[in-house]
Amino acid sequence: MAGSDGAVDVRNTLQRMRRRGGLPVAFGGLFSGSRQFRISELTGTTTNSLRGLAVIPGNGLGGKVLTTSRPISVADYPASRAISHEYDAAVGAEGLRSILAVPVVVRGRVRGVLYGALRQPLMLGDRALSAAVEAARELERVLAGRDEAQRLLTVARRQPPPVEETDPAVWEEVREAHADLRALAHRVTDPQLRDEILTVCSRLARASSGRGRERERRSGVELSPREVDVLACVASGATNSAAAERLGLRPETVKSYLRSSMRKLGAHTRLHAVVEARRAGLLP
Repeated sequence: MAGSDGAVDVRNTLQRMRRRGGLPVAFGGLFSGSRQFRISELTGTTTNSLRGLAVIPGNGLGGKVLTTSRPISVADYPASRAISHEYDAAVGAEGLRSILAVPVVVRGRVRGVLYGALRQPLMLGDRALSAAVEAARELERVLAGRDEAQRLLTVARRQPPPVEETDPAVWEEVREAHADLRALAHRVTDPQLRDEILTVCSRLARASSGRGRERERRSGVELSPREVDVLACVASGATNSAAAERLGLRPETVKSYLRSSMRKLGAHTRLHAVVEARRAGLLP
């Protein structure tokens, strides 16, 4: 994941957290590498004392969150006996007293920490904590989606098998990656990554368009992106209900896209539509 993308994700998440939780100050960041966490994004602050602060696991409030992987709050940071105080100077320079910290956990690994704070020594209520936890979960889903996109892109960027390749297992892997990528593209918030995913999808589809002498490529057939999405799911064996869940659509909408694509392709069955879409170079 590009650092700029992560910064935008964290910044947007912190702004939502402040708004929902009634928090005057929020800050946080993600691990820039496998071992180091720094506070990179600030909102509502009046100084830069916290910007770039490297938090060591076990140290301070954030460090404790890094080691326990659970939300923690303190009503009066400088006086709290529940945490160590390596970062008192930076926190004090911003005038923060009551602070909560929530981990961002993806696939069992802490990827970052979100903080919310008050400048008074007051117990943070359920509204603030719930907003912080909800924001962390939203960021986790964004990061997990981007991770999965990068994984699938790594698989898909490999040189496609030659058109004469007839091993069904090889092509099933290509088709499964294609279907997964198309389903994922609509959940990716980064437009550059989304475009790259769809470009790779087109490359995978074109790679198989000349496969087998019995296949005479059709031309002039145009399907909408969602029609291709539905056919890609159908090609992988998904039912209408499963395709709807995968694509974030209603089953009735999936049926409508499927009927429309069948009509355009001159197909009478789901399987026939998949075959014709492959001949048209729309599916691998």
